[in-house]
Formats: sequence, C-alpha cells, structure tokens
Amino acid sequence: MQKPARDAPRFPDTAVSPDAPADIRFPLLTQQWLDLTFLHWAVEPATVAPLLPTGTVPDVHDGSTYVGLVAFRMHKVGWFRLPGVPYLGSFPETNVRLYSVDAHGRRGVVFRSMDASRLIPVVMGRIGFRLPYLWSRMAVRSDGDTVTYTSSRRWPGGRGGARSRVVVRPGERIDEPTELEHFLTARWGMHNPFAGGAAYLPNQHPRWPLHRAELITCEENLLTAAGLPAPGTAPASVLYSPGVPVRLGRPVRRPNLRQESLRAEPNG
Repeated sequence: MQKPARDAPRFPDTAVSPDAPADIRFPLLTQQWLDLTFLHWAVEPATVAPLLPTGTVPDVHDGSTYVGLVAFRMHKVGWFRLPGVPYLGSFPETNVRLYSVDAHGRRGVVFRSMDASRLIPVVMGRIGFRLPYLWSRMAVRSDGDTVTYTSSRRWPGGRGGARSRVVVRPGERIDEPTELEHFLTARWGMHNPFAGGAAYLPNQHPRWPLHRAELITCEENLLTAAGLPAPGTAPASVLYSPGVPVRLGRPVRRPNLRQESLRAEPNG
C-alpha cells in the first residue's frame, strides 16, 4: 500500500476512539441509523485528496485511506429534542464517503453522494446543509438471513443514472473490533462546506454493535458517479450493524485552516 506523498501536510492526530469524544446535550438533529452495511475499499491518499474540503487531508490507516459505500435506513429524523418524524423522517439512504482529518485532529467523513428516497429531506439537506443529497428510488428488504439494498437515482441527473444493488448476509457479532474496523466506523463528525466557510458537524451515538458480513452481491456505479475510481477488487472490509440512535450537533467553524495547513510540517 502506498503511503501519503512526502509533501502532504501532517495534521495533528488523535487516537481512534470507539466511543464519542463529547456529549451533545443540545442536539440540532436526532435520528436512528438502522440495518447498516459498510463496504470499504482501500485507495491511495493522493487519489482522493483533491476531493476533500480545504483544511482537511485524507485520514490514513497503515498508509491507505478508504472509500466507503454505506447503505442503511434513516429512522425518525427530528429537530432539536422534538420527536422524530415517522414518514418524512424515515427512509432508506446510501452514502459514498471518504475519510478526513483536519488541523485540530478531528477525524470525520466527507460525503461524495447521499442517495435518499424522500424528496423533501433531499431538498432540505441540499439547501440547508449543502450536502450532496440525491433523490432515488430505494428499498431495504430482509429475506431470511440476507439484507438487500437497492437504489436507482431520479434527481438530479434523471432516471437511468447511478444505481446500486447490494446483498449481504450478516454473521456473528464482533466482540473486539480491529483498529481498522474502528477507524472505518467510529467517525464522530463530518467535514462539509457551509455558508461562510467549511465546518465540522459532530455526532454522538453509542459504540457500534458490529457484525461480520458476507457480501453476496455488489452491483453499483455510485462510486464512479461520485468521481471515484471503479473498484478493481472485492471490498477490504464488509461489516453490518443493526444500528444506533444518533445526535448531531451544530456546525463548528474551522478558522484559518488553510494557513494552518501551510504551516504544517511535511511528512518525513
């Protein structure tokens, strides 16, 4: 595996924590993430670095960073401490995401695409949070011991565009996840451009209950539609989780990170 380029900035780092680093007492949003499947492919950091927001660099584990395809059910999204909305706030979602770290050592994700089946949340996410939400026809179905996720993009881009079909068979519970498994799933925020500049949006939830999973089918072009190379191999990691309740905090601005990145020492 390739290591980051020698002239890439080294940002302050913190150990990967399987537990949320802070308690979000006054959440901006509450929700549940249910029936999640995590598929991950290792990529060279230089491949994805141009796709990350200013002030962040690829987060690296053993010389590689990762592209994630995460399919799940969003359940009962609610504002502040109000009860979650059962219909508009509950829908399937499939994300293509990258892994980032900023000059303050905050690990996060960067979303390249977020397919969801409810149009109103898609529009609100695009306008209010500048997230790359896309309206898609989607379903999550359990059949015996397998879970199937399907997605066909509708807007923007029109029908007949990006689509996916993922089938997994969840297996045994993982008692002690590896460092890589924590790295890929214990992401306590996202880096995203917001009005007035880029920001970090923290989240909090219980430690992930993770299971091994067998990938039965993976037919997708969401990664290439998101500007990423098509996978040439099987995923490096396949995980399943029944889910967690989640709190999202308010965006935290990242002041002067461009200057901080320029001052950072290069890797040696």
